Amino acid sequence: MYSREELTQYEYFDRVLDGRRISDVLDPLTGLVSKTHMIAFVQSLIEEKTPFTFGMIDLDNFKYINDTYGHSIGDHMLVSVSDALRDFLSGFGIAGRFGGDEFLFINFRDLDYDSNKLFCQKLFGTFKVLRKTYKLADYELFMTGTAGLAAYPKDAGNYLDLFTLIDKLLYRGKSKGRNCYIIYLEEKHKNIEIIRLKKNTLYDTFKNLTAAFDSVDGLRDKLKAGYVALKNDMNITNLYYTGSGKTLKSIANQRLLGSAEDIGLLMKEEVYATNDIQQIKQTSPIFYDILQKNEIEAVLIMKMNVGEEVYGYLICAEPHTLRIWQEKEYAIIFLFARMLSEYLQGKQLELE
Repeated sequence: MYSREELTQYEYFDRVLDGRRISDVLDPLTGLVSKTHMIAFVQSLIEEKTPFTFGMIDLDNFKYINDTYGHSIGDHMLVSVSDALRDFLSGFGIAGRFGGDEFLFINFRDLDYDSNKLFCQKLFGTFKVLRKTYKLADYELFMTGTAGLAAYPKDAGNYLDLFTLIDKLLYRGKSKGRNCYIIYLEEKHKNIEIIRLKKNTLYDTFKNLTAAFDSVDGLRDKLKAGYVALKNDMNITNLYYTGSGKTLKSIANQRLLGSAEDIGLLMKEEVYATNDIQQIKQTSPIFYDILQKNEIEAVLIMKMNVGEEVYGYLICAEPHTLRIWQEKEYAIIFLFARMLSEYLQGKQLELE
């Protein structure tokens, strides 16, 4: 919980807290600055022309924690993350709760891209605010988050434009698979648009996938139709596969990436997923080498099989993002892999 002394060093809070309790400006659960006063503080800084970086964090899959462990545990997690974020920013920034599992923060120290990148690397790594296991009374829960950052006045000159930027950057990070940060760069994000995640039910997705699959003939066309059907729904960069030749091949453009002959060593089950490819290196060094060369950081692999007959592997491989694979995505890729396997079995074909 922020103290009066920590906040009144800033002119806005010194004025607002004159004759008022500290609790009047704090979120009652987390002890961070409340949404109302956080926004008013940002607006006051802009009026005073004080440079700062503005950021928003959304905790990943927080609904799962509430649904699985209960809202009491969820509240404890929010408090733990808030305490860590406040401590991390101590001396150069302020954090507030925007609502639910979303947080806002102000950083007065880091104002350009390179320094903000170092800040985020520590936020997500060294100081373990995110990508951290939090030890609660009866549980140990691993927490990740997605963040968007932009600077005033370099990136935007008023509150509305600045907030819109970080909101869009955050949403872009979520659409890329969560567990990442995006810092505004004009050349990359000047015309950024929010890519809305489709809210299709599994039924809708399965129906669209099967319709696309059945609408074409031939293995290559079925691969391509399935990929196109899933690309926007899952917001995937590409889909890959290996067959009897053990070569990793792109479905989108048929590009050969190289040998993945040891990929099967990973597959103790029908599915394998990770957003840390270092976990692959020891078991499947040849496959790991391909991933590293193509700057891939997250993979979801599904075995293509009917019973004991294995036809190959279907692979989502995402570059430049530590994507968190969702349960729905497991189900979608499982269905596509099974459809391909049964087609290959029925036609007595091999996947080259």
